[in-house]
Amino acid sequence: MRYHKMCSFRVMDLVREAEKYEDTIHFEVGQPDLPPSPRVKQALTKAVEEDQFSYTESLGLLELREKIAAHYKREYGVEVSPERILLTPGTSIAFMVAYLLTLRHGEVLGMSDPSYPCYKNFAHMVDVEPLFMPIGAEDGYQLTPTHLQQHTMQALHISSPSNPTGTIYSRENLQALIAYCHAQDIAFISDELYHGLVYDSKVVTALEFSEDVIVINGFSKYFCMPGIRLGWMIVPEALVRPAEIIAQNLYISAPTLSQYAALEAFDDDHLAKTREAFQVRRDYLYEALSPYFKIDAKPDGAFYLWCDVSAYTDDAVAFSEELLREIHIAVTPGIDFGSHGTNHYVRFSYTRSIAHMREGIERLVSYLARR
Repeated sequence: MRYHKMCSFRVMDLVREAEKYEDTIHFEVGQPDLPPSPRVKQALTKAVEEDQFSYTESLGLLELREKIAAHYKREYGVEVSPERILLTPGTSIAFMVAYLLTLRHGEVLGMSDPSYPCYKNFAHMVDVEPLFMPIGAEDGYQLTPTHLQQHTMQALHISSPSNPTGTIYSRENLQALIAYCHAQDIAFISDELYHGLVYDSKVVTALEFSEDVIVINGFSKYFCMPGIRLGWMIVPEALVRPAEIIAQNLYISAPTLSQYAALEAFDDDHLAKTREAFQVRRDYLYEALSPYFKIDAKPDGAFYLWCDVSAYTDDAVAFSEELLREIHIAVTPGIDFGSHGTNHYVRFSYTRSIAHMREGIERLVSYLARR
């Protein structure tokens, strides 16, 4: 059975456990608590009132794909045809579509260790082999062509900004990775879900270097619409029709009401305030945790801190269970993201208000002092 190779998405197990305590401080789940633009709510209400309950075409509403294309022109100076954009039910389905487009049965998908845990599970679902390449502070938590030269693979999947470290791939390294993959006939898949939530440097899209890549993004994080379950992917022109055929059979079309709501998601003023709020939260939590945990990658983007807890434990799972049980603080143990030293790490998410996080820090500091 394929699912025998899969593991649970531990953070979602943690969410369930954390709900047992009414006063839990949530550092575990990467779900923004900020609302989307008020214009999104208005668009959703209008769509309901106009009975927009039918399917859209499988690629998605053309008007929304045109707005996404305009976003790439405005933010990155990249021309993207709306015909190359496919709307998906969240980015999770987009990952599966990308693997189906680029990999045959038994072929190898390269990814970093640590990385987002669902990548490997989706690989198992479609009968391809995940290849884990260890990365750490010594290489800035970025894969490089040197890592790839040691292995054989048919596709590479990276994320920038990354989960769990918040690392952004440098322009030079991203360009070099894409060039290496093209030279070796390796499909390149770039998860760019946290674009927009970037604080100290400028992020680049893989599309700046090639049209022959697959780029995945969505409305869950920066746009603060996780429950809308809407993502998008940009594919090379030659893969548009195959992607459409997969979509037709896998999910018919992305949720129609969500697509109409997302038509108003590109509210630049609102999004700027969202980014500023998360940067303030990052700065607060980084300063609050640094005296107690080694943080070897100050996040440039996303909303996570990757904290080394080896001064307190050799078992981050047991440590996270202890914090939840004893002081009702929920954090995600590092082994959810891989095996390369991850049992010495936990991930803190700064998706809640500073007041909420401050209560958690006060409990944590007091507990560590008497532990």
